[in-house]
Amino acid sequence: MIKFFQWIYTLYSALIFIALLLMLGIFIVIPILVADRGDKVSIRLIRVWAGIWAFLSGIRFEVHGKERIDPTKPYIYIFNHRSFIDAPVIPMAIPQALRALGKKELSKIPFFGWVVGKLAVWVDRTSVESRRASLEKLIGILEKGISVVVAPEGTRNDSSDLLLPFQKGAFRLSIDTRIPILPMAVIGADQIMKRGSILLTPGKVRIYFSDPINPPIPSENAVNEFASKCRNRLEAMLLAHE
Repeated sequence: MIKFFQWIYTLYSALIFIALLLMLGIFIVIPILVADRGDKVSIRLIRVWAGIWAFLSGIRFEVHGKERIDPTKPYIYIFNHRSFIDAPVIPMAIPQALRALGKKELSKIPFFGWVVGKLAVWVDRTSVESRRASLEKLIGILEKGISVVVAPEGTRNDSSDLLLPFQKGAFRLSIDTRIPILPMAVIGADQIMKRGSILLTPGKVRIYFSDPINPPIPSENAVNEFASKCRNRLEAMLLAHE
């Protein structure tokens, strides 16, 4: 009986998500097409989309540590990726215009892929050339003073491990551009949509921001050591707040 009501709730939430996408999607895209910094308007509309959907779905967000973010500076945000619910967390929590690195498969979702693709850099993680091209695009975005968001685990963590091994791209990007890494711990998203399930449950997602971590001087082992340092910071945040 409980699962029956979960299915009803999940269907209700999905319909709200789609309806809001259809209503707001074109208005999210237009500002980016007509102005260089139209992304600020687009991000606000995405927050409206995510905020209304979350409110009507009974999902709440609690953000800690925003004072650690200087809104005038770009960052490379990293986060722990445990649930599809992480997607609306990002625009709701980060108070900046930004771009996200996303899996190429999402770009194939009708209309959604087109809308989100205006604020995302798609990457095929199985292709070395695609990964290289995505990093070049992210460098260009950071050079414009726009922050980026990367899930360094590379995929959704469906294991019992706190974090999956980190891919090195975000940390190489930080060292090359001298842009700090800013870890954010996302807690509770995997309770709203549990591992291995598409069913939703109302609940609260808590987001904690760390102090930014400045990149080291380039060296032979700098990328690996920096990735390890950032992973340890994020792991400590998860252990402290879960």
